[in-house]
Formats: sequence, C-alpha cells, structure tokens
Amino acid sequence: MIEKDFVTEGLKRTRIDEYLENELERAGYGGMEIQVTPLGTMVVVYAERPGMVIGRGGKTVRSITQNLKTGYGLENPQVEVKEVDVPELNPKIMAHKIAAMLQRGMHFRRVAYTALRRIMGAGAQGVEVTISGKIRGSRSACAKFSDGYIKKCGEPSIRFVRHGFATVQLKPGVLGINVRIMPPDVVLPDKVDILQIEVEKPETENVEVEAAPEKPETVESVVEEIVEEAAEEAEDIIEEIVEDVEEAVEEITEAIEEATEEEETPAKEAPKDEEAADESATEEVQETEENADKADKSE
Repeated sequence: MIEKDFVTEGLKRTRIDEYLENELERAGYGGMEIQVTPLGTMVVVYAERPGMVIGRGGKTVRSITQNLKTGYGLENPQVEVKEVDVPELNPKIMAHKIAAMLQRGMHFRRVAYTALRRIMGAGAQGVEVTISGKIRGSRSACAKFSDGYIKKCGEPSIRFVRHGFATVQLKPGVLGINVRIMPPDVVLPDKVDILQIEVEKPETENVEVEAAPEKPETVESVVEEIVEEAAEEAEDIIEEIVEDVEEAVEEITEAIEEATEEEETPAKEAPKDEEAADESATEEVQETEENADKADKSE
C-alpha cells in the first residue's frame, strides 16, 4: 500500500537522522537531506564544522557512507557535507549548545536567555526554547522562554518553523531541550503588502483652455465690497479735513505773530520822536536868547 511505503520511508529518514546526530554531535550536526537520483542516493549533511565530518583523509565520511549502505539499505549512497552559514538560526545546533551549557552546571534561566539573545541577534523573527525535566527540584517541571513572533499551529508552523531537540543527562535526571525558530526570510501567507502602482500620464498637447465663466456675485459679496469702498472714502475724507484744519491753524498762528510784531515796533519809535522834539525846542530857546543878547549889545 502507498500509505505503508510513506510510513516506511519516514521511519528510515528518522533512523538515519538519529544515527548522524549521534555520530556527528561534536561536529555541530545541523540536519540532513536525502535526494534520490538516477545515480544513487545523495545525502547532504549540514554541520557547523565540516572538517570533523570529513575526518582525516576522508576516513569519517567513508565510514558513514558504508554504514548508510549496509545498515539502512541506501543504494549507492553519496555523502555531501555543507557548512551551516548561520549556526544561531539552526535549532538542532542551538539545542545541543544549550544541552552542553546545562551539562557544565549553568543555571537553566541564564542558558535560555543567552540562547534567545543569540538567536534573535542573528535576525530570527521569533524563537521559543522549552526546557523540561527536574530543573527546580525533585519534581519535573517545564519552563518556556520565547521572544519575537512565532507560529505555533496550522500549516505555517509546520512549513516555516524549524524544530530542534536535544537531551542532557544531569544528576537529578534527564532534561529535554526543544528549540523552535522562525527564520528571517519567512513570508507568512496572511501578510499583505500594498503596492503603489505608478500610472504614466499620457502626453497631451498644449491646448489653450478657455477660462471658466466667472460665478455670479452673491448679495453678501456685493454688500462687503460696498462697505469696504465706503470705509475707504470715509478715511480719505477724514484725512483731507485733518489736513485743512492743520493748514488753517498754521495760518492763524502766523497772522497772530505778525500782529504782535507790528504793535511792538510803533511803541519803540514814539520815544525817539519826543526826544527829537525836545531837542528842537531847546535849540529854538537858545537861538531866541542869543538874538536878544545881540540886540541889547547893539543898543
């Protein structure tokens, strides 16, 4: 049956993945892909340190190839090793690193938050780290640490979210570490981008457009214009009246000044005429006296 073939193929892939994870744990195993070709079966192994996967003179990779052929029934297996570009975005690698830090005796909260910072610093959209087991005491517990945005259900959580799992043996018991990462290049199906379409305007010839007829003036606009004109005329009339008054005041002040000057000048000339009359009278008296003396002498 077709369903049975799918189940058998899935079990085979899972067994191969577990074998490679145990063999290449120190090399930073990050997953594998199986591609069936006409020439055989291509097994692509992703690792943080590809040199340790290949081994000295290719010894390790030849041993893995032989085990895949004899132990798992792959036809003409060919192993290709690729380096993981960003280890912080690989959940398998990060799960094993968390397990290694816990095995060194670090507190689980410190380990989890350190992993969160490193994963989000690498550009992930979201991450969730789950540590379960005897982490606080004699009873089992589960601690979840998350950051960013991550899908937890539906098809997007299966297609776009990467999963990694690791275990570590401590004195209280076995701890399980589950890491889920949503990569930065994931575009979710419910994301909507509004595109701005640039419409090219057709080239139009220069055509003279007749001016639109002026709208008829309303009663309010006519009244406002009349009021403004009347106000302007009133201002002009007031300015002219003020100028005329100022000119009249200036003329009156000039006339008053001239009249006061004329009154002062005759008063000054009158004493001079009286003095001249007195002098002429004294001269006449002297002449008459002299004439009288001359007459007496002649007698």
